[in-house]
Amino acid sequence: MSVDYSMPVLVVDDYQTVVRIMRNLLRQAGFAEIDTAGDGEEALAKMRERKYGLVISDWYMAPVNGLELVRQARADDALKETPIILVSGEGSPDSLKAANDAGASGYVLKPFDSQTLKAKIETVLTAA
Repeated sequence: MSVDYSMPVLVVDDYQTVVRIMRNLLRQAGFAEIDTAGDGEEALAKMRERKYGLVISDWYMAPVNGLELVRQARADDALKETPIILVSGEGSPDSLKAANDAGASGYVLKPFDSQTLKAKIETVLTAA
C-alpha cells in the first residue's frame, strides 16, 4: 500500500514556529493539504468537521494535550481509526508506553528531519 499524499493532514501544536516547520516538512514530503490546530481541543473539533488521513500532534499543550487528544479520538467511533502520530522531546520508556497505551499510531522524538518524519508517516500509513 502506498501513501496518498493528496489526503488532508492536521498538524496540532501550540507554537506557530513549530507549525510552520511541520508544514514545510510535510510539503517537502509531498503533502499539499495541511490544516492546523493550536491544541487538542481545537484539533478534536476540526477532526469532527473534516476527515483527516493523518494527524500529527505535539504532546505538551494546554488545555488538551496530545496524549489526551489520542485518548479522546480513540474513544470516538467517528475518529478512532484516524492515524495519529505524537511528537515530543521526551523519549523515556514511560512516555513511549503511555503513547502506545493511549492508542497513538506512532511517536516521533524531537528534533527530527524531513526524512525521519516521512519514514514514520510511511510506516504508520502503510501499516493500516
